[in-house]
Amino acid sequence: MSGPALTDLDGSWRVAADIGGTFTDVIALGPGGRVVPVKVLSTPPDFGSGVLGGTRAALSAADALPHQVTAMLHATTVATNAILEMRGARTALVTTRGFRDVLELGRLRRPLLYDLSWQRPTPLVPRRHRYEIDQRITADGRLDPPADSAELARVADEIRAAGIEAVAVCLINSYVRPEEERRVAAELRALLPGTYVTASVDITPQMQEYERTSTAVVNSYVGPQVHDYVTALGEDLREAGVSARLMIMQSSGGLLDAPSVVGRPVQIIESGPAAGVIAVRKLAQLMGIDSVVAFDMGGTTAKASLIENGEPFVAGDYEVGGGMNITSGMGKGAGYALRVPSIDIAEVGAGGGSVISTDVAGSLRVGPESAGSRPGPACYGNGGTSPTLTDANVVLGYLSPRALAGGRGGHRAGPRPAGHRPGGPRPRRGHPGGRARSLRSRRVQHDQGRQGRHQ
Repeated sequence: MSGPALTDLDGSWRVAADIGGTFTDVIALGPGGRVVPVKVLSTPPDFGSGVLGGTRAALSAADALPHQVTAMLHATTVATNAILEMRGARTALVTTRGFRDVLELGRLRRPLLYDLSWQRPTPLVPRRHRYEIDQRITADGRLDPPADSAELARVADEIRAAGIEAVAVCLINSYVRPEEERRVAAELRALLPGTYVTASVDITPQMQEYERTSTAVVNSYVGPQVHDYVTALGEDLREAGVSARLMIMQSSGGLLDAPSVVGRPVQIIESGPAAGVIAVRKLAQLMGIDSVVAFDMGGTTAKASLIENGEPFVAGDYEVGGGMNITSGMGKGAGYALRVPSIDIAEVGAGGGSVISTDVAGSLRVGPESAGSRPGPACYGNGGTSPTLTDANVVLGYLSPRALAGGRGGHRAGPRPAGHRPGGPRPRRGHPGGRARSLRSRRVQHDQGRQGRHQ
């Protein structure tokens, strides 16, 4: 006979908070399986205020006290939104002489083979902020020569003068002699107090310089923002009386404690989307469905993932940014390479709050800019003037203005197109587009991968 559930012990509660670019959702799970959901507007740039406010509202609605919370679980899109919207830290790269341009050389891959206008995403570290040092680790681990402290001091002076907020250290072959790279990173931390420093071997101690360099750069690029957010949220929760340890969803679908997240924020790039896939897997299990497509559309991004035989696919590397997130396969080359485990999720920078605009040729464009939670879409009536996907769906009658944001008032629908009948048939659509093709290509890739493993 199994023991009592966590929620049945002394009136304890578990609280889970999922923060997005527009809304923050909080759910409290209490004794007897009682569920209390709360939806509040996100509060950029201080996203933690939304989590704290939602937690207080959920506990108040449940007639529970903060000290009764025994688990505080969190999923967030703060890191991935920082990349998709290019709002991360001012980052520098310190590397072995001759490897300054690894970020731009990358791999010879194009997501759109016949699109002559396609361009690689802009490197997160511009060339002027990539610093080379006369240091070399050979393939067998010898130092020829080791890094010089005087040269590191000179590089630190240049980094400080450039107003750099974060530094990624990636030395050639450092995975065979990690202590040398860690020494360089430690000296830079001492020389640059308050600057976020990442050693690539602490994130992905593997061969292949491009993937390791790119992963370290992304870690530093989102590091200061994630550090400030997680640290402040933990302090605010403790001040509010919630002493439970803060656990954050990883991209792989597991949980990581707050101190580990601060050191390796690259592992929560897909935190929010991964939580959605795990939730869909559980729902599918309860419904007796083995294989489903999980689709999650938030305020800033839209995500899709495949679940087969009750399990999501987990990739060893993937790409983020460049307008979309995608794992290995036909679309590779569209974003910034990451070599960390992640649930296989296709993601594009187009959500309910994505701003609709036209380019110089008059073609419609969606995102990556988002109206966020303030002012939000124009139909919220909070001062927003830019048209968004949500506004378009309300005008077309696909969304009821009375059902938005948990049924809160203050929304206005605006005029509908002539002849439109709410709830009637939707207009016919043409080709299913890139997202459908992306899912089909993923199905083919997974089948091919399995065949290869069985040969």
